[in-house]
Amino acid sequence: MQIEARLAELGITLPKAAAPVASYVPIVVHDNVAYISGQLPFIDGNLVTGKLGQDVSLERGTAAARACGMMILAQLVGADIALDRVAQIIKLGAFVCSADDFSDQPKVANGASELMFDVFGDKGRHARSAVGVPVLPLHAAVEVDAIIALEPA
Repeated sequence: MQIEARLAELGITLPKAAAPVASYVPIVVHDNVAYISGQLPFIDGNLVTGKLGQDVSLERGTAAARACGMMILAQLVGADIALDRVAQIIKLGAFVCSADDFSDQPKVANGASELMFDVFGDKGRHARSAVGVPVLPLHAAVEVDAIIALEPA
């Protein structure tokens, strides 16, 4: 219940976990490690689409990455995994739909990374990739996946 209290303190309400858009599962847990499929950014119920450096601002992209991070947490909750079981955010992978000359992918990915730091403190510190790509599913601006260590149930 500590993490739920922390979310409330931060004014964060998690969205409902999104259903997969293709033939995969959103989360797999093996040996107390949760592997969370790439999550897309929904802000106020709308998918954030477009390319960073073209028709999506850095600020909007950072907010989109944060929304992906919130969806990662929602997937844990949706799988009946208490957020207090998170032992460590191991790695985030951020994919940023980017114009050819856009190179601030790490700044965009900070939206998800900083959310994890804010919510989990030192347990939220993680390794990360931030990769520019020409297109993402459903023309999303950002997609973030995660590997998360869990305390035994």
